[in-house]
Amino acid sequence: MDERLLREYAKLIVKKGANVQKNQLTVIKAPIEVYQFVRIVVEEAYKAGAGEVIVDYIDTENNRNAYLYQEIDKLKEVPEYKISRAHYIVDNRACHISLTSPNSEALKGVDPKKVQEASLAAGEKLSFLRNYTMNNDGQWTVAAVSSQIWADKVFPNVQNNVDLLWDAILKACHVGLVDTINEWEKHGDSILNHAKLLNEFNFEKLHFKNSIGTDLEIYLAKENVFAGGDEYTPSGVRFSPNIPTEEVFGMPYKTKVNGKVVATKPLNYQGGLIEDFYLIFKNGMVVEYGAKKGQDLLKSLIEFDEGSKYIGEVALISHNSPISNMNILFYNTLFDENASCHLALGQAYSMNTKNGTKLTKEELVARGANFSHTHVDFMFGSSDMNIVGTKENGEEVQIFENGNFVI
Repeated sequence: MDERLLREYAKLIVKKGANVQKNQLTVIKAPIEVYQFVRIVVEEAYKAGAGEVIVDYIDTENNRNAYLYQEIDKLKEVPEYKISRAHYIVDNRACHISLTSPNSEALKGVDPKKVQEASLAAGEKLSFLRNYTMNNDGQWTVAAVSSQIWADKVFPNVQNNVDLLWDAILKACHVGLVDTINEWEKHGDSILNHAKLLNEFNFEKLHFKNSIGTDLEIYLAKENVFAGGDEYTPSGVRFSPNIPTEEVFGMPYKTKVNGKVVATKPLNYQGGLIEDFYLIFKNGMVVEYGAKKGQDLLKSLIEFDEGSKYIGEVALISHNSPISNMNILFYNTLFDENASCHLALGQAYSMNTKNGTKLTKEELVARGANFSHTHVDFMFGSSDMNIVGTKENGEEVQIFENGNFVI
């Protein structure tokens, strides 16, 4: 792969994704297999003025051994040094860069209950760190890196598949054009404008329906605010949470979701795949579910905690969109969610209700927000998805027809 393009991509991640500020602490989380690209990102972060760059490498093989051989009680321990470190990161207003390169076999053979219990324990002890990013108190961004393991999943038995995957990633992120940064800014502005249009309708509820079984009614939270593209910290720093991104998303009312949703893409969760699955909601809660593959993982997700039985995000994306038109199954939520309408089980984003980042938990709950220690997106968009929005005055508006926006 052309190193010039990789450096352009790294600059995009640093300057527009995390938008690293002068002397800012920067935390990079990445699989150990992609260390070469991480080094480029680190260099670009320092060039952008980062005061210190901390790299947290993830070794999936070591993690797998820990889950295989340690007892649950040990896995649930969250040492004080990890909590103190997280406080250091939050107290110093760090920005976060998460680089993903999925391995769907990473936890093969591991008891899902062990992963669930360990994740829940960490989520409870480190909830303040999660809230820091989910409330946009500091910049954060998620981007993908090609690797041999991931490329073998996406393009099996194909020569030079790592470069082929890189080509797809860079294309989706507008890298390689005359001016990558400028193209990304224009793209972000177009998504923000679409969110503004949806907000002007002031919808009370959305009704999703297609031919494969989805028939779902979602009331939106009180004073819902659709968002998408770039976000802003309280101090006004603009950043791009997802690279790439195509979505406009809002906040469902926790207890006002009813009907059935059928997933249209596999979900990579806890190192395994959940495929051909459905969920049935009643008064917001999942009351029935099933999967042809990964049933135990689906059960683990839904039963993760009380909030994981409810949804915290609804996102609208046209079927006729750049990533969808590639017709590639990436087995990576970052890409697959931006090719399809999706929902997220778990935590809602406080920014999706008016002045939400300034409200207390009790005030957010009163508006319909869901709280959880997890937030997992799954895809349900299709080429024949029909979406009708109902305004507060009862007027119905066709939002999607044959899978695409018509407003």
